Amino acid sequence: MAQSKTDKSPETDPKAPPPEGTPSNTVKDPDNWTTGDESMTGAQASYLKTLCEEAGEEFDASLSKADASKKIDALQAATGRGRDH
Repeated sequence: MAQSKTDKSPETDPKAPPPEGTPSNTVKDPDNWTTGDESMTGAQASYLKTLCEEAGEEFDASLSKADASKKIDALQAATGRGRDH
């Protein structure tokens, strides 16, 4: 039976969520960001300052977006904060 244009399945509907277990393309490695070499955002700086204080580490305001993201991930793991907590 042929599918009509009104049938919406994950295979034919671009707005449908990906099948379970499919890796997300919204999470990219910071090394692959096109803007990763730009200065970190204000939100990154604020959160990174907080994490640095909690971890007893010095805050480096000169980090790029990509490096700040990596540092945030590392400090989240060290302090027990973040997505996996």
